[in-house]
Amino acid sequence: MLRDSYSGPFDPELSLADFSRQALSVLGREYLLLGHLIDRIGIPLIVQRYGQEDQVRFSIEEWMGASPIYSLRMQRAMEFEGDTVETVFKNLQMEIGAPPQFMDFQFRLDSPEYGEFWLPHCGALLDIEPFGEKQVKMMCHDIEDPTFDATAAATNPRMKVRPIHRPPRVPEGRYPHCRWKVFIDAEGAPYKQHENLERIRKTRLASIPIEVPAEDGEPGGWADYSGAFDPGAQLEDFSHRALVKINQEAAVQAHLLVRAYLLCIANRHGDGDARELATEQWTGTAALAARRVGRCLGIEGDDIESIAKVFQMHPHFQPRTYVDFRVEVTGAETARISFGESAAFEEGDPYSWFAQLGAGVHPALDAICEAVNPYARCHPVEEPADARMAWDIVIDRSSAPQEETTLMNLARMSRGTTFELMQRRPLRH
Repeated sequence: MLRDSYSGPFDPELSLADFSRQALSVLGREYLLLGHLIDRIGIPLIVQRYGQEDQVRFSIEEWMGASPIYSLRMQRAMEFEGDTVETVFKNLQMEIGAPPQFMDFQFRLDSPEYGEFWLPHCGALLDIEPFGEKQVKMMCHDIEDPTFDATAAATNPRMKVRPIHRPPRVPEGRYPHCRWKVFIDAEGAPYKQHENLERIRKTRLASIPIEVPAEDGEPGGWADYSGAFDPGAQLEDFSHRALVKINQEAAVQAHLLVRAYLLCIANRHGDGDARELATEQWTGTAALAARRVGRCLGIEGDDIESIAKVFQMHPHFQPRTYVDFRVEVTGAETARISFGESAAFEEGDPYSWFAQLGAGVHPALDAICEAVNPYARCHPVEEPADARMAWDIVIDRSSAPQEETTLMNLARMSRGTTFELMQRRPLRH
């Protein structure tokens, strides 16, 4: 029996494939939004340390280093590879740079060579407008122009994305927030991607396979997206196996974005800074993801099973083909998390969250615990059997409660931390 939520007992063998289409659709929107929100901590950390000039540069280069790779991955996974505007639009419906509803992309496809999209609601714009026109131009002009083209050029090097109108909104409150045209410029020069792209393309992560069940766990939905483009497509339109793929690919997208972010830092400020910011970025986003995923899956309470469930379904430990991550409940108020040898630890560089894990305490792991129960801590296990590294989670109600990480305050600058995602239509039969 597939689960519609995780309100039942903890199961150490549970995987994404054990959830229903309904649950996977809800979880998929969360995974896409949480990938997008990584920057709501990562970029403010850049501003604090290096200033606004690096904010623009890093914002551009991290997306240029990641989105062309994950765009092609999703095309292959969902079988809609091509070189037309339709292909670009399908990508935008399933990527962390355009999380459904928070960045409410709407589409009109006129021909294989031309189409338009617009945003009735842009969460990123609403986040930044209170900081003034300069910040709006920085995001909607300086950053969007090269990053939109980089994503489109992954499908066709002569694909262009150009504004019809965009913020600052004139007149004030203009609706939709922006409108863009996407077209193939047959006479234009092919787009030249950023040099970091090739470095990231050579990583284990960029080509990691994902596992899906041999058969659908329940009937209904599209097995892939090889059919005609649907401008109103929702995750509820896809089959069980397809949704297992989409959720895992969303997790890969987030890890690729982190890798591109850390590579940008290392290129300009060295590996030491990259390691420090990796730890801070992970700690803040780990807590945020724990709260949102727990809520969307109906994980209630602060007991040890609830903590174990949140770790088990946390997007940062997906896909399991990349991260061999395990969770088991060992007592009334104890559990163990462990990592086996896996590709996540074989990249040979410090440009990932997992490269920061060692034998000691890590604040990101404690932040996940704290998001469920402020009395829970992760204690390193010396020389764990059958694992690369492990931590025992202990709820000690006699200890002082953990204080919420100050990094969450950076995340709260975005409406995305509390944005309510919704189901807009029922499952497709």
